[in-house]
Amino acid sequence: MSPPVAPPGWSRWLVPPAALSVHLSIGQAYAWSVFKPPLESALGLSGTQSALPFQLGIVMLGLSAAFGGTLVERHGPRWAMTVALVCFSSGFLLSALGAAAEQYWLIVLGYGFVGGIGLGIGYISPVSTLIKWFPDRPGMATGIAIMGFGGGALIASPWSAQMLKSFGTDNSGIALAFLVHGLTYAVFMLLGVLLVRVPRPRQRADGRPAPLEGVQVSARSALRTPQFWLLWIVLCMNVTAGIGILEKAAPMITDFFADTSTPVSATAAAGFVALLSAANMAGRIGWSSTSDLIGRKNIYRVYLGVGALMYALIALFGDSSKPLFVLCALVVLSFYGGGFATAPAYLKDLFGTYQVGAIHGRLLTAWSLAGVLGPLIVNWIADHQEEAGRHGSALYDTSFLIMIWLLVVGFAANELVRPVHARHHEPATTAPAPKEGNDVIRQQPESA
Repeated sequence: MSPPVAPPGWSRWLVPPAALSVHLSIGQAYAWSVFKPPLESALGLSGTQSALPFQLGIVMLGLSAAFGGTLVERHGPRWAMTVALVCFSSGFLLSALGAAAEQYWLIVLGYGFVGGIGLGIGYISPVSTLIKWFPDRPGMATGIAIMGFGGGALIASPWSAQMLKSFGTDNSGIALAFLVHGLTYAVFMLLGVLLVRVPRPRQRADGRPAPLEGVQVSARSALRTPQFWLLWIVLCMNVTAGIGILEKAAPMITDFFADTSTPVSATAAAGFVALLSAANMAGRIGWSSTSDLIGRKNIYRVYLGVGALMYALIALFGDSSKPLFVLCALVVLSFYGGGFATAPAYLKDLFGTYQVGAIHGRLLTAWSLAGVLGPLIVNWIADHQEEAGRHGSALYDTSFLIMIWLLVVGFAANELVRPVHARHHEPATTAPAPKEGNDVIRQQPESA
């Protein structure tokens, strides 16, 4: 499948909706916590066990993005979106079969492994294409698309809760909900497959391809730079802190206020998940667009520094004030989403656009580790605290302290980021250097 090239006059503003159709679908992963209590009840699982499909899905997201990044660059966004559609929808269908047969391993295989591959390929499918369409505003462009991934749960959370209410929370009801998800998302993602286009190549006046401008670093060379690994640490720490709340959001807010005069119902907890999704989504477009104005390093200082402060406020005062708990959690999730959306633009600033999609895919292995680390810290500690007879906010005090220190580590790593040394730069091999009198670069007309 060759990348579909935009015809003359094609509007670049048609590309973000194509990306959104895929990202809004795969963003359902952030609504997994809605399925956790029913699965635990129907299949007799612990909190740690019910988190396994989500954790494996995030691991496979990072691994498939890392290994598939070069293929996405080679075959283009339409190929990638098609692979994502098949894997993500198939994952739900396998999960439906597993729930119906009460075979939890099939849910882990389907949602976690197969669906996780769809998550990774789908996540990176539009990123480099958007950066090429919007070189003037890379933070905004990637924020628009990646906003969809954060906003997926805004749709999926109440939708899933309503389905479980209608179909039932036993294994057959869960299976039917999974089946409806798989079929519906297949149709929705198909819109992106049909709509996406890549920009026409830039050319010199003589028709030859124009060389890329500015610093350009290959994916292989990027892995040899300290800048890549510093950004890897930054992303891993920021994601771990955010995903620790997000994966256990519904049970967490219920636990925090279970012993108060205003306990949180299951419906309200699902609404809290939707609010977190809205903050996640808004942070992706809002904070990433802000990074175009104040710079990537400065915006990550906000994500990591202020994020640590929010965690401290929740740990100290969260159980005494529901509005404070919700507000701090929303801020943390907005930083979580903003960190994802800003990462491709940060990579573009440091390594150029030459293989930014492949580099971004490799960077997402940080997400794989964080996808295991965040839920494991929160769920494992909460399970052990509950076994020790503790309850309420005491289930989370230790894990929140760990999150604060992780954010401090990420802040320090961001401070160490410097421009990439010239020895890692690619030579201008895209095309021969222009001769005197033939240095005019032309590009196919593009509708803004």
